[in-house]
Amino acid sequence: MADGKDLFKELASLTTEKRNIASMRIDMADPIEIIRIINDEDKKIAFAVEQELPYIAKAVEMVAHTFANGGRLFYIGAGTSGRIGVQDAAECPPTFGSDPEQIQGLIAGGRRAIFKAQEGAEDKEENGANDIMAHGVTERDVVCGIAASRRTPYVVGAVKKAREIGAKTLFVTTNPRSQFNIDVDVAICPEVGPEVIMGSTRMKSGTAQKMVLNMITTAAMVLQGKVYENMMVDLQMTNKKLEERSKKIVMTITGVDYDEAERVLRLANGHVKTAVVMIKANVNAEDAKKRLAKGGGFVRRAIEGEIGKH
Repeated sequence: MADGKDLFKELASLTTEKRNIASMRIDMADPIEIIRIINDEDKKIAFAVEQELPYIAKAVEMVAHTFANGGRLFYIGAGTSGRIGVQDAAECPPTFGSDPEQIQGLIAGGRRAIFKAQEGAEDKEENGANDIMAHGVTERDVVCGIAASRRTPYVVGAVKKAREIGAKTLFVTTNPRSQFNIDVDVAICPEVGPEVIMGSTRMKSGTAQKMVLNMITTAAMVLQGKVYENMMVDLQMTNKKLEERSKKIVMTITGVDYDEAERVLRLANGHVKTAVVMIKANVNAEDAKKRLAKGGGFVRRAIEGEIGKH
């Protein structure tokens, strides 16, 4: 690990660690001025992510291929980056009905670090490598490192170990591609520029990272048939809100009323995809499930299988 002076020089060279000219007098601003400065800087984030769309698309293709072949996606990060990975992983099962093991978020310092900063947990590469081994990562999986600075030892160590194992690797950083020097399959480098508060990468960097992860998992799930039109038809009815959302989705797609949507969902054991196919193709639950299986889980294919016979 680099000594103090080497680390100082390395950090000083990072865009995310530089001072932002636009916020130099933020300590003298009133509330509306403070948030206007923040908002003006936030407007730049989507454009920075836009420049990385070709690389994000490559990542999506890789992750979708991995899912189709029974592999998993692991996010690896520390601090804000780690929490964003954990959040994205945690939100996929209720949204897309995915197996909780399919997308996992690993954070330096473990579960405690999700709620409270664990200082120093990110400083050793072996910690990241050990977490990769502990979770049984194989050549069938994808490991995505997330680090605004791109130099976080925990993340770098995890990615290195993943490559040794033969897993595919991604890396999301908010520093320039010209400074990226880690061996990965795909690097995603939205340049958000210096933070409003110098070095506070929970701000623009964190927002950019969240946007990128949203794109990767959402697009990969669409490619797995988890979405029909623009509705999440594989969500899990794990609470009252999701129960009612499920009924609304069935009603919206098929045109049936509330009571009929509730009745068919009951016959479909709460599975929205099955209920939609039952109604749209006029079949029972068993036949709807067979159609979905034959169509690889895609609702449109399951419905059009019957249409094609007429």
